[in-house]
Amino acid sequence: MTIAIVGAGPGGLALARVLHVNGIDAVVYEREASRDARGQGGMLDIHADTGQRALRDAGLFDRFSAIARNEGQDMRLLEPDGTLLLQEDTPDDAPFARPEIDRSDLRDLLLDSLPEHTVRWGHAYESAGDGVLRFGDGRSATYDLLVGADGANSRVRALLTDARPAHLGHNLVELRIPGIDRTHPDLAAMVGRGTYWALGDGKSLAAQRNGDGTVRVSLSFYGTDEEWFATSGIPLGDPAAARAWLIERLSGWDARFTALIEACDDVVVPRSITALPVGLTWPSAPDVTLIGDAAHLMPAVGEGANMALLDGALLGLALAARPDDFPAAVKAYEHEMFERAGAAARMSERVHDLLMAPDAARKMLAFFQPD
Repeated sequence: MTIAIVGAGPGGLALARVLHVNGIDAVVYEREASRDARGQGGMLDIHADTGQRALRDAGLFDRFSAIARNEGQDMRLLEPDGTLLLQEDTPDDAPFARPEIDRSDLRDLLLDSLPEHTVRWGHAYESAGDGVLRFGDGRSATYDLLVGADGANSRVRALLTDARPAHLGHNLVELRIPGIDRTHPDLAAMVGRGTYWALGDGKSLAAQRNGDGTVRVSLSFYGTDEEWFATSGIPLGDPAAARAWLIERLSGWDARFTALIEACDDVVVPRSITALPVGLTWPSAPDVTLIGDAAHLMPAVGEGANMALLDGALLGLALAARPDDFPAAVKAYEHEMFERAGAAARMSERVHDLLMAPDAARKMLAFFQPD
């Protein structure tokens, strides 16, 4: 039986690894030309009951523990005027509840655990049907089971459902400060070892330390429409002007926050935030299924990558338990995934709604420290 996985993200690679551990071959088709074709983004917090569970099933937990940053759980929560509402510093002996890992390090961990040639780079999915997978350059491959692990804008998803991601009234701009300890030690001390977060006035500013010494800064704007970048006047083609424009949007905020933006380099990346309908399901098909953001894209509040890893692991285990009946394995996986991912999506939606509130910092404090 031939298993074809479209997408070499965390979910697709976790699935391939769990299948490999259980003696089942799979091929991962990825449109990127190589593992180094583009940057993989910032940090991920890997939760004990989901992402870490998946890495244990994949036989990779010890290697993960060696490179994860437990101190990355540190958090500082502030109001726009600079009032510190919450400071959580992770003790050296704290349990591995939600350690942080660079996305690139997690991807390398998974890639290095797979046999050579498991991932076929430079294969852009075009279409599939009747057991044939077709790529944009005219090549093709056969499959008995096709797994869409191709992310938020999944093209495999259309084989199972007409659902498409919808804009959430939230846009953000990502920036970065490389080598912050050397170039801006005062800001490095302010951000700390984990996440530094200021919320309010329909905006948020987050700064997060990465394992390579870079601090990634994101500025979110809530209550904005899908065309916001085109209509807001932000000069994305001019990094210095874009930073000045962003600083102007934080008029009245504490000067420490605008200092973070002033310190950023010329990498300015806009992102529109979208999500699939909460509780999305589809009739089970015998030869195709979805994992990760392709199945349940949700607001980016820390659940997505964990769900993707666990999707991959649990689908792999289901297939290993029923090697002669893939349709039954897929159906069992989807039944569990729909319930689990639906609960995570509802929680993520609730957190996203809190972030859009005028007094978001106080609401998030209550979320982190309920009575």
